[in-house]
Amino acid sequence: MSDSHFRRLEKMYQDANCNAGLDIQLTISKGAAQIILPVKDTFFHAADAVHGAYYFKALDDATFFSANSLVEDVFVLTSSFNLYFTRPITKGQMRAEGKVVSNSKRVIVAEGILYDARDREIARGSGSFMRSRIPLDDKVGYDGRK
Repeated sequence: MSDSHFRRLEKMYQDANCNAGLDIQLTISKGAAQIILPVKDTFFHAADAVHGAYYFKALDDATFFSANSLVEDVFVLTSSFNLYFTRPITKGQMRAEGKVVSNSKRVIVAEGILYDARDREIARGSGSFMRSRIPLDDKVGYDGRK
């Protein structure tokens, strides 16, 4: 795996419409990825803490990109994800760290931990990812040139 593959995946992520306005940061290395997401009050549910959808987004993104870091030709897809909430968050930032724990021919399994700004675990999750038939090219926002 090359650094240029990781940088192209990071750019694809930054350019995705679903990340517009989130001020989210992604860093990828071989079999690992880190997401940093500043907490905004627009993420809050009625009890004034971050809604679980943002926990899921951060953990799914970190584990997804740890898996796709190992696949240079096609987009991977999340096939399942388990999420465990361990504490609420109301300020600071969330940091999700994902890493691949199993890479077989058909399925890649990655685990992630979500931390608050004080490095306390606030959630953890694991996902299964499968290689798709969608080529990593400019049609999915990935410039596949080496």
